[in-house]
Amino acid sequence: MKAARLVVLGVAVAAGGIAAFLAAGSKQAPPPPPAAAPVAQIETVDVLVAKADLGRGVVIQSQDIGWQSWPAAAANPNFVKKPERPNAMNDFVGAIVRVALVAGDPIRDPDVVMAKGSGFLAAVLPKGMRAVAIDISPEAGAGGFILPDDRVDVVLTRRDKGAEKATGVEKFVSDTILRNVHVLAVDQALEEKSGTKTALGKTATLEVTQSQAETLAVSRQMGTLSLTLRSLLDSGSGAAEGGDSDNKDRTSPINTVRFGVSTMGTTR
Repeated sequence: MKAARLVVLGVAVAAGGIAAFLAAGSKQAPPPPPAAAPVAQIETVDVLVAKADLGRGVVIQSQDIGWQSWPAAAANPNFVKKPERPNAMNDFVGAIVRVALVAGDPIRDPDVVMAKGSGFLAAVLPKGMRAVAIDISPEAGAGGFILPDDRVDVVLTRRDKGAEKATGVEKFVSDTILRNVHVLAVDQALEEKSGTKTALGKTATLEVTQSQAETLAVSRQMGTLSLTLRSLLDSGSGAAEGGDSDNKDRTSPINTVRFGVSTMGTTR
């Protein structure tokens, strides 16, 4: 009897094992995870960039610039690239910033001036141009709202002595002697500082040609010079021009009162 029970128990255990084996074999193993797509490698190149905000006129120090990886396809040909100019960092130390840069901006050769000991103003003046300073006041300089990098016209106001002799009446005329002149500085300010809304300076430095500088020098002796601020839409980046002869015959009356005496004059 005991032997029979052992046989039945063994058969049951064997049957259970076979059933478990068959059940495990019927389950398919999960498929392997798909292989990760290969990551495209972007070709880069080291480009010289500003490491800090650099204002116009700043002398570059070694900590102000450095190399930064840049997508090669997006690198402008004018960028300074390490493979082409490995010693560029040393070359640019001591250069003067000509165009304001913010941190991260790539540096290009036209953005700086290799002054080699020259002053900033002499370094940034284009070839053939001159810097001429003229006296201004809030009344003669658009109320103090003329700032460096603005464009202005120069107006000469003078007495017309010939007309005065003929009529016996005091007469003043005005002529625009230069147009679209670039303002380099107001007093010693070469750029507008943060928070500065006006620059009530006594001197404006203008960028002119040699002949225009001579015109200004003569005009100083003839009368009073004033600056009129040009609109940005009317300024552009063109060269300064002399007075427009087409406007010289246009006159308008002006009443001048001095010491209680009223006299009539004209402006052109």
